[in-house]
Amino acid sequence: MARINYTKEAIGDSLETITDFIRWGASLFKQSGLFYGHGNATAIDEAAYIVLHTLNLEPDTHSAYFSSKLTENEKHALIDILFRRAKEKIPAAYLTNEAWFAGLSFYVDERVLVPRSPIAELIQKHYEPWVDVDNVEQILDLCTGSGCIAIANAYYFPEAEVDAVDISEDALDVALQNIEKHGLVEQVNIIQSDLFSNLKGKQYDIIVSNPPYVDAEDMANMPNEFLAEPEIGLAAGVDGLDLVTPMLEQAADHLFPEGILIVEVGNSEYALQERYPDLPFYWFEFEHGGHGIFVLTKEQLVEYFNH
Repeated sequence: MARINYTKEAIGDSLETITDFIRWGASLFKQSGLFYGHGNATAIDEAAYIVLHTLNLEPDTHSAYFSSKLTENEKHALIDILFRRAKEKIPAAYLTNEAWFAGLSFYVDERVLVPRSPIAELIQKHYEPWVDVDNVEQILDLCTGSGCIAIANAYYFPEAEVDAVDISEDALDVALQNIEKHGLVEQVNIIQSDLFSNLKGKQYDIIVSNPPYVDAEDMANMPNEFLAEPEIGLAAGVDGLDLVTPMLEQAADHLFPEGILIVEVGNSEYALQERYPDLPFYWFEFEHGGHGIFVLTKEQLVEYFNH
């Protein structure tokens, strides 16, 4: 494999256009052995995203513009950020302070996970057929992180009030920034709580959660890009169920009679089914990839846990 020339001056002299930098960035990323698990599937997709963002261009900028020649300042900015991605092996979203979820842009930094949950697809479909959009008045996003799930719900259920809950003050600071960015301070409420502990007496039509669910074995084998994210948003004990278990046990108390609970558990799906073999989980299938997300109704939870 050809080695990349790491001299900034040589790179700037030999690369002229947007296409040049996308191609060079992809080669650099390939050589550096990066991992792509935060929205882009390939080195060239990652390079294109970073290049376009750095040039203040939209992600869907037409390729007709890719032959545009760049200024020296633009070249230097691109070289710096592409080198950072290659050398530091942190998610691109932490370099750009932007991530996309359900077609919406969110501010992110190292205090929160990078949004990437397939739950976006469920929100965009209004969780049909599990709820009637016209009858949804209260939504809870438990373990909200950046606030992306809460905010997306507010867009797709404009008549509903949404509570964005997290134990982390750092995460809630980011979530509030995003709520303000999207002009939703009157619809989305920030609440600091360890799961349901500060939600006594509150009930919801939908409880949705992307909690920490990574088990000890997966945590020990994570690539650098995931290790750059806050451990509090990932690690969930030996089997990945430290938060999901109390969530299941307590959720029914916080659901209206026709309410539903939707939770992402990723690879811990198998441990969950082994622990609760008689719970009638419905596991979603996704058009755009993803797995390990279930739904249960209040009725099912009450019947199982004898509330």
